[in-house]
Amino acid sequence: MTGWVVIAGLGPGSDAMVTPEVRGALAQATDIVGYIPYVARVAPREGLTLHASDNRVEIDRSRHALAMAAAGKRVVVVSSGDPGVFAMASAVFEALEAGPEHWRALEIRVLPGITAMLAAAAAAGAPLGHDFCTINLSDNLKPWALIEKRLRLAAEADFAMAFYNPRSKSRPEGFARALEVLREACGDARPVLFARAVSTPDQALRIVPLTEATPEMADMRTMVIVGSSTTRIIDTPRGPILYTPRSV
Repeated sequence: MTGWVVIAGLGPGSDAMVTPEVRGALAQATDIVGYIPYVARVAPREGLTLHASDNRVEIDRSRHALAMAAAGKRVVVVSSGDPGVFAMASAVFEALEAGPEHWRALEIRVLPGITAMLAAAAAAGAPLGHDFCTINLSDNLKPWALIEKRLRLAAEADFAMAFYNPRSKSRPEGFARALEVLREACGDARPVLFARAVSTPDQALRIVPLTEATPEMADMRTMVIVGSSTTRIIDTPRGPILYTPRSV
């Protein structure tokens, strides 16, 4: 087969955070596949076809990409951030595993990208400087009971925590419950970072104690990072620096 699939991360939003490796794959592609706002970040050019689709059709999108590659196309499946973090890489491999045998002969590569989690942490300092975990607070693909269990266990283990998809218009109650669980499990006023639209001109950072965090501080463009019990704040003339020491 002459076609191939590249699953690429476009980073958190700034064009400066798209890696040279990903830029190279986009330059070679005949077709771009992805969620509407992510495909919109790829500049149109002659010889390139953009296939934008709505949210929650990841498997259909993946099958389409694999089928086009099997027909000889050079396909880049785009995600924001890193494609292996709550994004399209897993969906493509799920479609590959369930699909026709000849798809397995395709050249398929995953190109990493800078995640919103890492961009947000860097903008604030180094809150993920010691052990941490990442949890997707969306219950679209897993039950809320599992999310709550993982929150409690992560708090018990004293991880710093990074939360994706904290609060949407269709499920605003989930993040409110998450904050309740964390206050119960942590029992302190550890710092919480709300990083909205990180790396874009609309970027806004806010650090508050867990006891003062409210659901309205987050939306789907917000990365939330909850510090561990050892996470600290350094006050400087340029603003606070949030960091977690590497030792305990």
